[in-house]
Amino acid sequence: MRIALGLEYNGSAFKGWQYQVHTATVQAAVEAAISKVVNHPIRVVCAGRTDTGVHATAQVIHFDTDVMRDDRAWIFGINANLPKTISVQWFKYVSDDFHARFSALARSYRYILLMRPMRPALLPRYVTWDYRQLNIEFMREALHSLIGQHDFSAFRGAGCQAKSPVREVQYATLTQAGEMMWLDIRANAFLYHMVRNIMGSLIVVGAGVQSPGWLAEVLASRQRERAAATAVPDGLYFTGVYYPEHFNLPNEPRYPHIA
Repeated sequence: MRIALGLEYNGSAFKGWQYQVHTATVQAAVEAAISKVVNHPIRVVCAGRTDTGVHATAQVIHFDTDVMRDDRAWIFGINANLPKTISVQWFKYVSDDFHARFSALARSYRYILLMRPMRPALLPRYVTWDYRQLNIEFMREALHSLIGQHDFSAFRGAGCQAKSPVREVQYATLTQAGEMMWLDIRANAFLYHMVRNIMGSLIVVGAGVQSPGWLAEVLASRQRERAAATAVPDGLYFTGVYYPEHFNLPNEPRYPHIA
């Protein structure tokens, strides 16, 4: 029997999603909680592995078990064994051909910036602070060059294990409300540090250090050293996974309440 779960988590206290020995990871905490509910060891598969400090509002995982529990136990039982920074939001029985990672058609992220002269005291791990007022129109013009299928080697982090650097960015938009600005981006898949590297380069454009056309030049170069520094993880959220309709899973992105 295969079960899919939707997870929300605060990534601040974890060294990313993927299991590591003697290190707090989201995967380790989730597997321990589910294993207690089913009374046998469980291994889970996620839709997209998040980095150290990255949050999620709509992570999707699957696992297999022959143990039967009522609907309430799958959510409340697992949550009772999870740290408060991780929460199961929904569950569903799925067919054996469902795979949290390989069945996914696309994934989405949101990156949140707080722009004001003084550093925040209340939101330091949930947004990325920049003391400058960034030019959103410059950033939007630059962002347009990333839409479509491209070789994203220039925004690929060191240590990326993907076989190909080619990805299709299906949607990307920047929104501003007062001191807050956020990037929403959806692609068929993402490279290691791809969103943070894109955001780091957009910030450089917004600050006037580089022109909007510079981002297209960086993309075409396929050279990581041409792009800007990687943006910090604090403002990054994994917000959605999109599956074929016949799996009947939630396909709408879930956004953090901060922005």
